[in-house]
Amino acid sequence: MKVLLINGSPHAKGCTYTALCQVAEALNKEGIETEIFQVGTKPISGCLGCGACMKTGRCVISDTVNEFLDLAEQADGFVFGSPVHFASASGMLTSFMDRAFYGRGNLFAYKPAAAIMSCRRGGATAAFEQINKYFTISNMPIVGSQYWNMVHGNTPDEVKQDLEGLQTMRTLGMNMAWLLKSIQAGKEAGLQLPQREPAVKTNFIR
Repeated sequence: MKVLLINGSPHAKGCTYTALCQVAEALNKEGIETEIFQVGTKPISGCLGCGACMKTGRCVISDTVNEFLDLAEQADGFVFGSPVHFASASGMLTSFMDRAFYGRGNLFAYKPAAAIMSCRRGGATAAFEQINKYFTISNMPIVGSQYWNMVHGNTPDEVKQDLEGLQTMRTLGMNMAWLLKSIQAGKEAGLQLPQREPAVKTNFIR
């Protein structure tokens, strides 16, 4: 089993990365393979609304989104991490997730996911809620921890002083490993995924 951890910070080895590493180490101790995917520093376009991905499964814009989608097909779970910018996830990660999730319900459905936030002081809960909404609309079980998934600090060294935050990350990793193993045990026992009804779309303006 493998969990893909997405670093939505422009800093490859910054505060968000420091938190993701704690989650990854806990997963590794439970025998779960991990990979940290760096969104990068190159510009990430927002969704163009062209609908081409609904036919091809890939975005017409050639950047890290398609690289992520190739990895996502083989992943069993996801952790999306972001710094807090104006009480929201980074603009780069927001554009990235808008395009990665659009029209790809079958790719993400029933794969556990978690959001983690890194902030100097405040705004983390609002950003945390924002990212979780991608999961709840995609039939993804959300993995929690002993506290909201956040660390505090302005530098990686300061994050390492947030002992409660680091413990929250480790607990998150252990909880995700437990859920992944439970899902795998259910599959081996013959438990089938929920049978989904055909989608119903309600438009309020006729």
